[in-house]
Formats: sequence, C-alpha cells, structure tokens
Amino acid sequence: MTVSYNGPMTGHPSKNRPRNAGRPREFDVDTALDRAVRVFRQRGYHATSISDLGAAMQLTPGSIYKAFADKRAVFVATLDRYTTQRRQIMAPLLAAAPNGREKVRAMLQFYAQAAHGEEGRDGCLVVGSVVEISTFDADLAAHVVSTLQGSEALLRGLIEEGMADGSIAADADAHTLTLALLSVLEGLRVLGKCGRNQAEMLAAADAAAAILP
Repeated sequence: MTVSYNGPMTGHPSKNRPRNAGRPREFDVDTALDRAVRVFRQRGYHATSISDLGAAMQLTPGSIYKAFADKRAVFVATLDRYTTQRRQIMAPLLAAAPNGREKVRAMLQFYAQAAHGEEGRDGCLVVGSVVEISTFDADLAAHVVSTLQGSEALLRGLIEEGMADGSIAADADAHTLTLALLSVLEGLRVLGKCGRNQAEMLAAADAAAAILP
C-alpha cells in the first residue's frame, strides 16, 4: 500500500499545507511500519515521539499524519504488521513438523531464536507493550492483549492437535499446558533483553517442550 502526500509538511496535515504543493510524493506504508517496529521495541510506546518515528520511518511529521491520525494509530498499525509478519514466518516451520508435539517444539524454538543477539535485545513488541500500556490506556491495552491471546490460541491448538494424533497424552490438561508454555514463550523474549546467547535460549525451549506428557 502506498500513500501520496504533498511535502514537505510539518505539524498536523490540516495546518501549514503549502499552496503550491507540486507533484505528490508517495511512500509505502508497510515499509514505513517495518521501520517503526524497531523504535517502538527499543524505546516503548510512551517514550517514542513523532520525531522519533519520523526519523525511523524516514518521513516528515506531516506525512505521518497524512497516513495516520496520531501516534496511537501508528502504533496499532505497527503492532498488527509485526504480529502478522511473525505468524507468516513461523507458519511454514509449524507446517513442516510431523505432529502436534513437534509443532509445539517448533514454536518454542522460533521464540528462542528471536531471543538472543541483537534481535533479542530489541525485545518483543507485544510483551513490552503489555507491561507498559496496561495501566495507562485500557482500549490500547485490550488491542495488545488480543495479539497475545492469538498466540495462546495457536499454542493451544497445537497442543490439542498433539493430543488428537497421539504425540501428546490424550488426557493432558490442555489449558494448563498452554498457560505454562505461553509463559515460557513470552519469558524467553524478556530474557533476550538481557543478552542471553542462542544456546541458552534453545536449551530452555527444549526443556519447556519436555513438560509435554
């Protein structure tokens, strides 16, 4: 998706609009959001300014306001793109696993791979946002929590698939296992902020998979 805007502009798009705008320029919204992800992950929602976003997205404040109502709208769009991309990357890894148990392991390993090195230090946009936003903005927090619930539903589906195909005990408590492993998944991303190495994260993922009966 591309958005045309008459630049340069500063402030809100309804103000300071040049009379002779010239030829509209365009930017790709998805590319701009991809650039915004890192600044939100590193600085958090509240500490990120429109100026920070402009520098990261390589856009003027006016062009940001042309496509988004405010910082909140940029964040919601960024969060949605971030979670969609991660699901798309993970999907073939899950599909390649032979049964439910191995799909759960693949999901754990996927999170572990994102929890070390530079990627790990940037942290998880979802986890960081749940902690930061929950007490300040109920509506925005609900949107963030819904993405976490999506991960929970996916994980529970994989566990139930394993129970159905025999790779996980049929009498397992799917709800409790889901909560336990979801805690590990998100905990891996928190530990990644502390500079853990790849071997540690993968070992932790394998240990978590071992709790499956």
